[in-house]
Amino acid sequence: MSETSFAEIDVKLPPTAAELPSEDNIPMETQRHKMQMDLLIDTTEIWLAQRSDGYASGNMFVYFSLEQIRNRDFRGPDFFAVLGVPKRERLSWVVWEEGKAPDVVIELLSESTARFDKNEKKLIYQNQLRVPEYYWFDPFNPDDWAGFYLQGGTYQPLRVNDQDRLVSRSLNLALVRWYGNYRGVETTWLRWATLEGELIPTLAEQERQQAEQERQQAEQARQQAEQERQRAEQERQRAEQVESQLGQIVRRMLSQGMSLTQVAELTGLAESQIEKLGS
Repeated sequence: MSETSFAEIDVKLPPTAAELPSEDNIPMETQRHKMQMDLLIDTTEIWLAQRSDGYASGNMFVYFSLEQIRNRDFRGPDFFAVLGVPKRERLSWVVWEEGKAPDVVIELLSESTARFDKNEKKLIYQNQLRVPEYYWFDPFNPDDWAGFYLQGGTYQPLRVNDQDRLVSRSLNLALVRWYGNYRGVETTWLRWATLEGELIPTLAEQERQQAEQERQQAEQARQQAEQERQRAEQERQRAEQVESQLGQIVRRMLSQGMSLTQVAELTGLAESQIEKLGS
């Protein structure tokens, strides 16, 4: 039996990522929204660098249905992360090419999107994409944050633990509200941390940590060198003290009329050494 191509039986394949729109020319809500998105993506990429798999991005189209193409419904999540996929550049996230939807999605709320993110969009992630974990956070109102995990096909609320963290079961990390300065803006940011509470560093923080470690190592090396110099100086002083005491003994023995041979026998020194010490 001869092979039959898709073209011969007129089967239309779904479009690829290269064929799908990857831009909508719609900017982020505010600079802080953009910075918050970057903070989440950058720290996730630092964490993923320790793994051989995984992908993180944001404000990127996520295609899960051909209806999106017909309806031109191209808006994507502010942040998403996926494990178990190759590390490579993407134009957009196409579920039928990747073989799975994101594991974690985070939406950054604003006055214009909060109602949609908390209702219709949440249902899309629950019913159509089947995203295991969904979170939202308002960069201008940090008290408005929440997390959900998919159980039995329905999102169940995640409870904040005793350390005021939302724990991601998919990533085995925790989301924390961190008050600090990021790119010159001091406010409360949403950040990833280990389950022990250690913040996943940004690239700049990682570079500062490495520079501080190198400075500490250089300081330790300087202190060790100084200690070695001080020990050498102490040894030199002790040697000079011993030589001075030995010279006094030799000179006293010679002054008492002993010969070089007698002093040499008593001290175990060579006669040439005795002559030098006695001079």
